[in-house]
Order: sequence, then structure tokens, then C-alpha cells
Amino acid sequence: MPDSYVFSEQVGHLLRKAYQRHLAIFQQNVGDSQLTAVQFVTLCALRDQGASSLTELVKATAVDQATIRGIVERLKAKALITLEPDPADKRKVIVDLSASGAELVAQTAPRAGQISELTMSNLNPAERVAVLFLLRKMIDDPQE
Repeated sequence: MPDSYVFSEQVGHLLRKAYQRHLAIFQQNVGDSQLTAVQFVTLCALRDQGASSLTELVKATAVDQATIRGIVERLKAKALITLEPDPADKRKVIVDLSASGAELVAQTAPRAGQISELTMSNLNPAERVAVLFLLRKMIDDPQE
């Protein structure tokens, strides 16, 4: 008797496959082959909320602390961000967009919209609205 649990039909597996497809579309269409999707999201978070601590970036991007440190290091090496000690707490680092980082975000944002369109290209307009609604509903924590 086969097991009734079919991993390929589970929500986690399907979300992972959809995300992998999105990442592939992002890399093919972003224009800057050195910029990853999570790096772009980090730059967008800085554009939207301004200079931020690593903790604030973790919350804004949903990227874990260890990963955000690596992302910040790579973005700093590309001169897309600046790092300064927090004036209120010298142990903390404040991350901000550099001029070239702000320029890259401005150039890439229109492509990012197209990338989202390509990711959802198999969906009709009603399905697009539904999938975004359902994804937002799934990530809402009922305990909050």
C-alpha cells in the first residue's frame, strides 16, 4: 500500500518550485548578472525604509541574520551600500544605500516588475490577484 503523503503535491514543495522558477526568471532578466534576487530585495528595503540596522533588514527582508550579514558584505564589496557605526550604540552597524546602489535600484525596479509579470505569466488576471491574496494570507501570523 503506497504512502498517502506525496511530497510533490505538498504546499512547501510547490512553493519552493515556484520560487526556484522565479529566481531563474530573475537571473535571466535582471540585466546585472551579478545581482541576486535577495540582494535586490535588500537594496529595495534600504530604499524604502532608509538607513537600517541588520536587525531591521532581517525583519524587512525575511532573510535570517547569518544570511543578511553575507549579503551586506557582498553589497559593500560592490560599493552598493555604506556601513557606519550606529551613533547611539557603537556595537551596531547602520547600512545605507550608496549613490551607485540607489542608481542600480532605480534602473532595476522596472525590470523587477517585468520579472514578476513573467513569473505569473501562466496565470490569468483573476488568478494573479488570487495567488497574491492567498500568499499574503498564508504569511500572516494569526497569533499577532
